[in-house]
Amino acid sequence: MTDDFFMALALAEAHKALTAGEIPIGAVVVAAGEVIGRGHNQTERLRDVTAHAEMLALTAAANHLGNKYLNGCTLYVTVEPCVMCAGAAHWAQLGAVVFGADEPKTGYRRHGPLLHPRTVVRGGIRAEECAALLRNFFNFKRK
Repeated sequence: MTDDFFMALALAEAHKALTAGEIPIGAVVVAAGEVIGRGHNQTERLRDVTAHAEMLALTAAANHLGNKYLNGCTLYVTVEPCVMCAGAAHWAQLGAVVFGADEPKTGYRRHGPLLHPRTVVRGGIRAEECAALLRNFFNFKRK
């Protein structure tokens, strides 16, 4: 299974968020080719500013494994994580973070190397599809 395959699953999570009126960001955590955590933005529904897709997926994965460390796991997320989510990924010691669209305004990369030093980062997976989902959401909200 490829990055493209797992990003498609993260996009499916993003569509769940969109359907619920949330900012359409989705995430999955994968270990040994198996999805062990899923999440989509639920900040409005839960009235919780920390209920980002990544945070929910990381929590589900940790619960699945019974361990807070996710060393051999990969987080797939439709948009570059924010500082909060990058911090959580750092503490979880993720093996890899794979994201779709860049986030130049609120993405973690503008703040320096926030992920664990051993975490591999790959970006741009299905980037246009991920970016279009966000762009269309915000264009609709502005009308």
